[in-house]
Amino acid sequence: MNLRTALAVLLLGAPLPAFAATAWTTDPTASTLTFAASADGEPFTGTFRTFEATIVFDPADLAGSSFDVSIDLTSADSGNADRDETLQTAEFFNTETQPQARFKAAEFIASAPGKFTANGTLELNGVSKPVALMFTWTADATKATLAGETILDRTQFNVGTGDWADDTTITHEVVVKTTLQLTAK
Repeated sequence: MNLRTALAVLLLGAPLPAFAATAWTTDPTASTLTFAASADGEPFTGTFRTFEATIVFDPADLAGSSFDVSIDLTSADSGNADRDETLQTAEFFNTETQPQARFKAAEFIASAPGKFTANGTLELNGVSKPVALMFTWTADATKATLAGETILDRTQFNVGTGDWADDTTITHEVVVKTTLQLTAK
C-alpha cells in the first residue's frame, strides 16, 4: 500500500466533524417584543418589558435549531394604565393564574436567503396553538439580529372574552413583532 492509498483509507475512515447550531444569548436591553391591535377604531401598540429567549439557530443546521421564549405577561405595557390593568384580568391574559406565555419552535423552513419561518407552539392563557413566526436573520460569527413577525387571532387564546369578544370593540387580529439582538455563546 502506498502513502496516497494509506492516507485515503485513513481520511475516509475518520469521523466527519459535527456541526451544531449555535446557541445565542439575548441582549434584553436591546431586544423588543411588541404587540399591536385596534380598540374602538383606534390603533394601539404595546410591549412586553420582560421575556427570556433561548435561541439555538444556524441557517446551515435548521434541523438542530430551536427557539424557546418565555414571556412575562404581567410586563405588558401599552402606555395606557387603564388598558394595561385590563390586560391583566381574567377576560384577557388572566395573569393571576397564567402569568407566563411560551413559544417553542423546533421546525424551521428557509424561504429565501436570510428569511425563515419558525413553526412552533404558543401557550397562552391555558391554550396551546400552532404559530408560524416569519423572521429574518443576519449574523456574523459572534453577533446576530433576528427580526420576526406573526399575526394571532386573540380569540383562539381566550384573550378578550365576554364583553370584549366582539371584533368591533377590539380587533381579533393582533400583530406580534420581535427584534432580538444576540451574541454567540
